[in-house]
Amino acid sequence: MKQWALVTGASSGIGLHFAEQLAKGGVSLIISARSAAKLDELAAQWRSQYGVQVETAPGDLSRQGAAEALVATVRGKGIALNYLINNAGVGVFGEFKDNDLDGELAMMRLNMDSLTILTKRFLPDLIANRGKILNVASTASFQPGPYMAVYYATKAYVLSFSEALAEELAPHGVSVTALCPGPTASGFQDKADMHHSAMVKGKRLPTSEQVAIEGYQAMMGGKRVFIQGFMNWLMAQSVRFTPRRVVTALVAFLTRPTKV
Repeated sequence: MKQWALVTGASSGIGLHFAEQLAKGGVSLIISARSAAKLDELAAQWRSQYGVQVETAPGDLSRQGAAEALVATVRGKGIALNYLINNAGVGVFGEFKDNDLDGELAMMRLNMDSLTILTKRFLPDLIANRGKILNVASTASFQPGPYMAVYYATKAYVLSFSEALAEELAPHGVSVTALCPGPTASGFQDKADMHHSAMVKGKRLPTSEQVAIEGYQAMMGGKRVFIQGFMNWLMAQSVRFTPRRVVTALVAFLTRPTKV
């Protein structure tokens, strides 16, 4: 029987490579992102290369009502999901007092609201199919983040939500995985305008393909939380034993803006 996955933010970065891993495994796809042209290009490529059905559903999930519109599109195609990959997300870099409020609210809709709506709406199918959910969280989920205060808070939500849901859904045969990458070589830094953050400037970062492959393996293995990279794992564990004020000061130092 044909299996289906919905992947959001599938036009680039981790989402693109995650979708490709599913296609390699013979899973048909519904791919969603803002760029219709890029989605069409990828759909044609994967249909030819992997022999799977690929449907596109362009849209901006940071906009009010966009998540429900995506649900309606999937329902209109008569598709019942086996996999839900909530990958779409964005960051905003800078001091909260200076950042644009509309941009921060749009980020909250994308990183939290849309993820929650899609999970809620597709849960009956996923339970019926004993499916899998992967939510892309972040190492930012584990502590407060000065200079990206709202972004870090949204990712804390994703991790907490995912772990709670994993416990609730275990009796129904549905696994929930929170993928927690650190800084990754992808388009994220461009969108967040954070190339001058000490966190990424001059650093050699893991590729989005590497993160996607490891995340895919974690999801298929039913892991609830997967922190990509040993140093990221070590940092996340150290937070448990360090005073929170010290942790916050350390993150501020690591994330701080640097001179151009």
